[in-house]
Amino acid sequence: MRETPEELAALQALLDASLSRSSAHLRSITAGHTLTAEQLTRVLTGVCTLALSTVTAGGEPRISGVDGHFLHGTWCFGTARSAAKARHLAARPAASVAHMRGEDLGVFTHGTVETLNPEAGGPAADWPDLLAYVKGVYGEDAFDWDGDVVFYRLHPHWMTVYAPDAARLAVQ
Repeated sequence: MRETPEELAALQALLDASLSRSSAHLRSITAGHTLTAEQLTRVLTGVCTLALSTVTAGGEPRISGVDGHFLHGTWCFGTARSAAKARHLAARPAASVAHMRGEDLGVFTHGTVETLNPEAGGPAADWPDLLAYVKGVYGEDAFDWDGDVVFYRLHPHWMTVYAPDAARLAVQ
């Protein structure tokens, strides 16, 4: 767990606010079947496959897979700078991601992406720390980290968790 007490509090506030703004149907499904912010950060470790949803210039939805990393209470993910999803996010930074583990866990997030290492302009203040983290995961020489790979942070405005056996999942 890499989150500070402040980050955990912000994540918990987001989870609570998101659920309170959700439909009665979603609230009925997740009642008693969700995780706290602290539990969630303990479950979302390592590489988590995300379904990323972007929108084309014509307004058509596109979904693709990315490696997600849940760090400091937000999703971070990367792709090739030449990928269609990178073009979509550059023009329209709104995105949604879903992380699902069979019927055991679903984490659904909507928000706006921030480019952490843009081609033009300076990187995000914490880019060196994130770069060190992903190099540790994938290896120093896995990619052309300075040119070919672009990383994003999804700043969530809505996030919900479904965990039918929350008690068991939270202690794993």
